[in-house]
Amino acid sequence: MKKKSFAALMSGIMLAGVLAGCGTGTTASNNQSESATTNTTAAADSTAAAGETVTLKIFSNLPDRKNGQGLVEQQIIDDYMAENQNVKIEVEALDEEAYKTKFKAYAMNGMPDVVSIWGQPSFLDEVLDAGVLAELNEADYKDYKFISGSLEGFKKDGKLYGLPRNTDVQVIYYNQKMFEDNGWKVPSTYDELLKLVADIKGKGITPIAMDGGDGWPMCTFLTDIMAKVAGTNYAKIISESVASGNFDTPEFKRSLEILKELADAGAFQTGYDAQDYGTAMNLFTNGQAAMFAMGSWECSMAKNEDIPEEIRTNIRAFTFPVIDGGQGGANDISAWNGGGYAVAADSKVKDEAIKFLNYMYQPEKLSKYGWENGVGMSAQDQKSYLTGDETELQLSVMDMVNNATSVSGTPINDCGPATFKTAMESEIQSYTNGSEDIDTFIKSIGEACK
Repeated sequence: MKKKSFAALMSGIMLAGVLAGCGTGTTASNNQSESATTNTTAAADSTAAAGETVTLKIFSNLPDRKNGQGLVEQQIIDDYMAENQNVKIEVEALDEEAYKTKFKAYAMNGMPDVVSIWGQPSFLDEVLDAGVLAELNEADYKDYKFISGSLEGFKKDGKLYGLPRNTDVQVIYYNQKMFEDNGWKVPSTYDELLKLVADIKGKGITPIAMDGGDGWPMCTFLTDIMAKVAGTNYAKIISESVASGNFDTPEFKRSLEILKELADAGAFQTGYDAQDYGTAMNLFTNGQAAMFAMGSWECSMAKNEDIPEEIRTNIRAFTFPVIDGGQGGANDISAWNGGGYAVAADSKVKDEAIKFLNYMYQPEKLSKYGWENGVGMSAQDQKSYLTGDETELQLSVMDMVNNATSVSGTPINDCGPATFKTAMESEIQSYTNGSEDIDTFIKSIGEACK
């Protein structure tokens, strides 16, 4: 792929408000000045000058500290401690499901000072109702180059309680060399995808590695399917279904039918419905699966030297292909602003925690480090960080956003209350493996909204 100017690649990200909430976020201003770095550094220096010993506890959902987002997070932590000798930062990092379970316990018994959060109703609504997160001053971030609309999912009643880390895109990663060696083509239609699945299975290879055990990856995959079925009506259909508790719509049912068709066709590995993130990723990165359904945050696979060179240099991605009769086109994609960070309301070192948070989000930190490490797209303008050394995978995902005619906003499972999220993620396996029919599944998730 010929490399484009980064300004052109980034233009698609500036779709106002569409990445926030369930497609209902409002637009935020995006001042581009560089004063944020100076102000935050001065504040940190002031604390350091006081000479007080401060311990910050950070609770993170990034247990891999040597690759990807965990590496970026750790680099920033190390930088902060180097520049603030009186500050000690202790990190507790768990994988996502274990993290969310322990987060609930912390919410009852006292939170660490800085925590990972998700700017989605299923996670944040109850957290904010419980009052465990500190309000942030939105004016402090006017110079931080946040993408228009990206802060909206982290607000309640107009007040800001967290900052987004990423712009996430649901993709299907594939092994380009494996495709070329076998004469396989990236599918442009759903029918072509079904044929591809059959061809790959015929070679004794798993077509798509799927983390079905955790539930949420199948839900984000379903969101990408529905982006092609419903097109720009996706957010409206899901929002109305959550509000009414009625998911018996033609678009949602068709999307579920396609997911089930893929499972029945053997698109996913044997036992996918009980296997976790690491298992699915390993199948792909070890060459046992031709594709891997996951988000753009895994673009760092292309720079991960723990993955065999022949595989990591050949990782590419595409979004779910168009569906006959669907309202969405090839450039209607599933994308959202998801994970981020917040400060505990009852932190005994709240001022220092907020200073660290502000330091982390300096454009020259989280956004720049993330781009340099091939993590994917941040929720901040990254156009000044193009180096010419970007991986083909990075640029291909940026192309998806650049060419997008619409984006979904929040994935289906995160658009409702926590009870709905739990029902979606726990029962989608039962539906796809055939132990629960479509009507029972639709009824169950509808009741979970009431």
